[in-house]
Amino acid sequence: MRSHLQEQFGQIDIYLFDQILRGRVAPGMRVVDAGCGSGRNLVYLLREGYEVFGLDADPRAVEEVRRLAASLAPALPPENFRAEAIENTSFPDAFADVAISSAVLHFARDDDQFRAMLLGTWRILRPGGLLFCRLASSIGIENEVRRIAGRRFLLPDGSERYLVDAPLLDAVTRELGGRLADPLKTTVVQNQRAMTTWVVRKGR
Repeated sequence: MRSHLQEQFGQIDIYLFDQILRGRVAPGMRVVDAGCGSGRNLVYLLREGYEVFGLDADPRAVEEVRRLAASLAPALPPENFRAEAIENTSFPDAFADVAISSAVLHFARDDDQFRAMLLGTWRILRPGGLLFCRLASSIGIENEVRRIAGRRFLLPDGSERYLVDAPLLDAVTRELGGRLADPLKTTVVQNQRAMTTWVVRKGR
């Protein structure tokens, strides 16, 4: 059973799977994974015939995704998967029904890059579309992290991340003209790190 489920769903983020179960990411939608890596969140979508696109700054990761897509959804053109920075993506405005940003934005160097990456992802989302974002935060571990500079922090697990918090995400949601599709949800892992799920509907 386990191998069958892994074959069908891959290593999909459980919170993205939740959005699929609730019908917010549905067949027929155009989905762009901004920072797709090797495609861990795309296996199910490719198998089920979604119109899938992806981009990543690492050309090797994009080649892996192209191979994955060729195996699971051979009708999709390889050009759907592009090696480029999220800040400067070649995908057009209002292109996607769903934009995925999973474990990407917390690698921003500073505020400017965070906003550039976020706006690059938001730009390609059509009015009424859904941004699904998972990113590291300080929520619940405020006393466990050590500031390096700005919003860059050293986490107890030894990693360095750009960390958001609830006031920032609330402010950015308003600034973008979006609305929360779900309340913010944060998973704290043994006070070593915290990952927040931020799901935003783009205004029409």
